[in-house]
Amino acid sequence: MASRRIRSEFDGKVAGLYDLEETIGKGHFATVKLAKHVFTGERVAVKVIDKTKLDEISKSHLFQEVRCMKLVQHPHVVRLYEVIDTQTKLYLILELGDGGDMYDYIMKHDKGLEETIARRYFKQIVEAISYCHKLHVVHRDLKPENVVFFEKLGVVKLTDFGFSNMFNPGKKLETSCGSLAYSAPEILLGDSYDAPAVDVWSLGVILFMLVCGRAPFQEANDSETLTMIMDCKFKIPHYVSKECTELINKMLKRDPTHRATLQEIIDHKWLMMGDQTATIPMPLISREHLSEDDHNYLVDKMVEGNVASKDEILSSLEKDLYNHLAATYYLLAERRLKRQHLEVQHAQMLHPRKHSAPPGHGKPHLEPLSLSPRYACCYLFLD
Repeated sequence: MASRRIRSEFDGKVAGLYDLEETIGKGHFATVKLAKHVFTGERVAVKVIDKTKLDEISKSHLFQEVRCMKLVQHPHVVRLYEVIDTQTKLYLILELGDGGDMYDYIMKHDKGLEETIARRYFKQIVEAISYCHKLHVVHRDLKPENVVFFEKLGVVKLTDFGFSNMFNPGKKLETSCGSLAYSAPEILLGDSYDAPAVDVWSLGVILFMLVCGRAPFQEANDSETLTMIMDCKFKIPHYVSKECTELINKMLKRDPTHRATLQEIIDHKWLMMGDQTATIPMPLISREHLSEDDHNYLVDKMVEGNVASKDEILSSLEKDLYNHLAATYYLLAERRLKRQHLEVQHAQMLHPRKHSAPPGHGKPHLEPLSLSPRYACCYLFLD
């Protein structure tokens, strides 16, 4: 009965493609539900946006969110698989994290994480933001709640591009947005601002929280919090290392022109400490990451399952569409690669001296991760 009621809420374009389950998040205009992709059985997150409740500004933000998520394809960014647009709703089919968000994780550590662990996660977030900025995408709502854990892969990924936008280097943006405790002073003042610098400020807040277990600017009420941000008053505990303290202070500068750049963060000695040969996350799947045998296997499986004809599948992939055919292909591809990835890890644990398998053993040929093919055309939009 419950499943019939859920299905009745679906528009015709969605019914039969995804089985919706419980709600895992809720906002003003959107609900995020756990769902199962019917053909593959893979779990996904479905962000359901009620378009009837959106004003023109909200519609503009939604347009930018979808555009930016299509553009930004990276191993540390939650993947957008499919966009389903109906008369009253927009469905965004997203990669599903299996370990909750970073805020809940931090709150379980009163004095913050060990710096080696904090460094690993922070580095992954910085890599994601660096990639975004190279594509001229600013996030503008960086906070631990928007960082999701993928425990099986051992990584974190950035999500929620609801306030993201394109920017032209050297030109300032105008729109004030984001969350108070994580927003840069210039945004809160309503000034025009340099896009990359506001993300750097938010990164500074996230790093502070990772190593201290609390927010640097979180007072009894919003007025007091605002005052602390404007005065740039925060205190780093004595147990935080000198190098980490220095990096936080470089990011949380009141004047954005004196704030560290992303490249300075990447090159900072604290971020360079420890094991620099950390495991690279499983590459983001694109057609170029798969061998011809794997590609043909996936297409044949979809044809045999009556998902679509071979020509329709190939056309969707060539045109880089975000439709159900492309979503099915990539979900199948990721499942196949994850299985092979785990097999390689297991083999390395059994035979630690064998660092990699020789080519030609049924494994997919993985090219080094480069800019997403979905970055072919990049249009710049200003607020």
